[in-house]
Amino acid sequence: MNARDMPVSAVGVALHRSAHEHPPRLRIDNWRPYVGILGVLLGSIMGTLGSRTTSFGLADLRGGIHAGFDEGAWITTIFGVGQMLVGVASPYLGAVFGARRMLLTGIIIFFLASLLAPLTTNLTGFLVLLALGGIGSGTFIPLTISFVIRSLPAQLVIYGLAVYSMNSELSQNVAASLEGWYADHWSWQWIYWQYCLALPAMLAAIWYGVPREPINAKLLGDFDLWGLAYASIGFAMLYAGLDQGNRLDWTSSGLVIGLLVGGGTLAFAFLVHELTATRPFLNLGLLLHGNLALMLLTLAAVRFIVLSTAYVIPSYLQAVQNFRELQVGQVLLWIALPQLIIVIPLGALLRRVDGRYVLAFGTALLGVACLMAAELTAVWATADFLPSQVLQAVGQSFALTAITVLSVRSIVPLEALTIGCLLQLSRLFGGEIGTAFMQTFVRVREQIHSNMIGQHMTGGSALTADRLAAYAGRLNAHMADAALVGSQSARLLATAVAAQANVLAYQDAFLAAAGGTAVCLLLVALMRPGRPAPF
Repeated sequence: MNARDMPVSAVGVALHRSAHEHPPRLRIDNWRPYVGILGVLLGSIMGTLGSRTTSFGLADLRGGIHAGFDEGAWITTIFGVGQMLVGVASPYLGAVFGARRMLLTGIIIFFLASLLAPLTTNLTGFLVLLALGGIGSGTFIPLTISFVIRSLPAQLVIYGLAVYSMNSELSQNVAASLEGWYADHWSWQWIYWQYCLALPAMLAAIWYGVPREPINAKLLGDFDLWGLAYASIGFAMLYAGLDQGNRLDWTSSGLVIGLLVGGGTLAFAFLVHELTATRPFLNLGLLLHGNLALMLLTLAAVRFIVLSTAYVIPSYLQAVQNFRELQVGQVLLWIALPQLIIVIPLGALLRRVDGRYVLAFGTALLGVACLMAAELTAVWATADFLPSQVLQAVGQSFALTAITVLSVRSIVPLEALTIGCLLQLSRLFGGEIGTAFMQTFVRVREQIHSNMIGQHMTGGSALTADRLAAYAGRLNAHMADAALVGSQSARLLATAVAAQANVLAYQDAFLAAAGGTAVCLLLVALMRPGRPAPF
């Protein structure tokens, strides 16, 4: 082993002897690890699903616990903050206390929080339970990659990574359909009780399939408490600031400024500490080798694009077409379904083709899909989005799976937990920045377009007078009061202006997302060929 492959982080040192080992080829008499993998993959689905169903069901949740708009806005934020708090630390804690203990503890916490949250009518108690639910589910995704790498035979690792990538994206796109179905057929409480049905199966799979590991006393002696504290609290504060920024108008809010400045300060302290500590919990020096830094930036950029479109389409359908969640979900399902079909062929492709080409191809498809969607008009409904969304489904599957595989191939196996943590950070922050950017971008562009359209609708304009007369002609058959007809005509005109301004803003949003794909392609072009990997 050369100097570049020597462990630096405390976790790398602890896993030094076993990190290069892979189990033998798949055998019927040794299938416990595969049951464990099913468990952690099920956990990655629920970890992503938790935040998405909460977002789509926010109106129902606010009504269920009698919360106002401003207080209820913290419902989605607090769950993500819980995931961020533990997501950064869980790979390290998994190495200290064992992945099995961390996962089982997370399952129990998430189960209890999901069971009790719908029974709570007090907003404070509800938010506390949501934070605990985020902490419990936040252990699932970061520990998945390391377990897949260390538990599968080398020739199957790439397929495990492909399924992992598909799981995360699949769950976020079925969330709207699930929430809408619960609201129509059962009740909003099932947004959380659904996990109480799935978590026992995950617990059984983890209990049976994930091996028991002793507490790593040596690693516990090198416990990097300050590094964990800086990272967990700092990144959680940044996440909360980004999530609340658009609602509170960014620099107009002292709370948002405090969260972003405080979180940024702690994040900087974390970087300094990790680069100077003797045994940091993350080996940030990996970012200086190979393509890892470029790949993490590309992952954040792709997640930026994916979450941007995942926000824009439902927002358009709800704001312009007045669709409900179940109707919105019909479009997003077309992103989810193709991923089920291509996941295994995509893994086989990545074994034979340089992942950089697969990544570039997927990113290009995302750009074309965004340009297709940018042609939307005020009459578009679900069917009009299907061609672009099917293309986006294929593109994001290619791009996200290729990034995951390239990132894992670029590191030494003994730092797999470091890469799991870094991928989780890039995934969460890329998506959150994308959502926050698009919320603000669409709001500002709608205001600009509304103002520009209004400037062309002066009181003396002939076209404006003709439109008002047309509205009045339709209303005269139903109203006798001329004053009421005039006010209703003006209101209908204002509604038409608002709808058109929204459509133009959403067109701009898709064009901005397409511009993001150009940045991704530039990052891919800068990547160098990677070194040979065992999978």
